[in-house]
Amino acid sequence: MSQGSSMERLLLLVEDDEAFARVLKRSFERRDYKVLHASSQEEMQAVLLKQTPTHAVVDLKLSGNSSGLNCVQALHAHNPAMLIVVLTGFASINTAVEAIKLGACQYLAKPSNTDDIEAAFGHVAGSEPVELTNRTTSIKNLEWERIHEVLVETDFNISETARRLGMHRRTLARKLEKRRVK
Repeated sequence: MSQGSSMERLLLLVEDDEAFARVLKRSFERRDYKVLHASSQEEMQAVLLKQTPTHAVVDLKLSGNSSGLNCVQALHAHNPAMLIVVLTGFASINTAVEAIKLGACQYLAKPSNTDDIEAAFGHVAGSEPVELTNRTTSIKNLEWERIHEVLVETDFNISETARRLGMHRRTLARKLEKRRVK
């Protein structure tokens, strides 16, 4: 994507929190990125029909129980050279490993600022350990990690995930609603 002597940096921000997205967009624009915003996987797919971003920042938990991991996979398939950073309010080893496997270059726990994200773009997957969190793991966190692991295995099929976990579909839906990250 060379244009003249400078390399255009086109960043796609996949974030459903509109206020946070506006702040990040303005901050990256001040750093000479052209920024596109999508608040869902569907909007992201529409952007990819017209654009090929060089960078992406993806929220792990999008509204409607969607996962940013699906977005990471689609972005990486669209442009394997794209630098993708995943943001989440709930950092876990399983989701960090999964994000890296799917093509993210780094995984950051919220709150992360533009400096953190831009530094993460410079990291090559596997070159440094992924910083997660210093919180101890609770039973609830382990349960959430297991739920998310099975969600990934089932390609985010709620009914199949509930069946594999041995719980009622509505119980799983309630748990997912409670864990909604904003």
